[in-house]
Amino acid sequence: MARDRGNAETYVRPIQRLLAGIFLLLCIGIFVLWRIDSPRVERMRAQLVDRVVPSFEWALVPVTKTIGMLENFQSYQRLYEQNQELRNELRQMQAWKEAALQLEQKNAKLLDLNNVRLDPKYTYVTGVVTADSGSPFRQSVLMNVGARDGIRDGWATMDGIGLVGRISGVGETSSRVILLTDSNSRLPVTIQPSGQRAILSGDNTARPPLEFIESPELVRPGDRVVSSGDGGVFPADILIGQVAMGPDRRLRVILAADYERLDYLRVLRTHVSEQITDPGGLILPERPLTPFVETEPAGPDRTAGEEGAADG
Repeated sequence: MARDRGNAETYVRPIQRLLAGIFLLLCIGIFVLWRIDSPRVERMRAQLVDRVVPSFEWALVPVTKTIGMLENFQSYQRLYEQNQELRNELRQMQAWKEAALQLEQKNAKLLDLNNVRLDPKYTYVTGVVTADSGSPFRQSVLMNVGARDGIRDGWATMDGIGLVGRISGVGETSSRVILLTDSNSRLPVTIQPSGQRAILSGDNTARPPLEFIESPELVRPGDRVVSSGDGGVFPADILIGQVAMGPDRRLRVILAADYERLDYLRVLRTHVSEQITDPGGLILPERPLTPFVETEPAGPDRTAGEEGAADG
């Protein structure tokens, strides 16, 4: 066995050396051939490349696949970075869109406040709603205008569309507005086009009911509800909302004012009405009292003579 191994090594090593030499000579020949600048050699190189290179495509597949994977990974990394940048820009755009919508709504309300025409005898002050102090049992808001601005209790407030409520408390720099939806709110209204008078009674819901309607059969859902002006505090013909039939089969009002976004409110300054200091003109003058003589009725104890004497 040792002799066979020695013989095998004796033949293999020279063959390996011979093949290595041949490969080395082939590489040197190809190198020299590639360096020769001759038209014939150039044609031979072209023919060699045409025959040999296509047959090595299978050997280049792993290389091309690896290069493609690297390029795809780099492309995916770039796409991921661009995706993150686009997401950040989208968040910023959403924030800018929300801010733009809020500014648009505020601008629209301010434009409405400036364009709504009121009775010339009423002036107004526009204030900002600073807090919502509403609760399940009381619905009101606070404004940043008060006694220093001449605000008084009972004055009407409205947004750019319709009536909102009335002033129910005045401080030096703030005031409280009780909304039409509050359970303590009562407002005389007119239903158009029938002209029916009613009372809008708040019940802490978004759609307060109509009460004390003169002729309910003349009122239809969709009729316009405006302030009647009774009492002289609220101006007449200010839009309040539309009539609707509630789930309890009661006539209710869909308020025109946007109670979800009460940012600005207009307080209607009502001029002080004439106060009566001398009530004499309203009370009839006193009549002089006539003397009254009490006469005793005839009784059973009195005789006819006594009655005659009395008559005489």
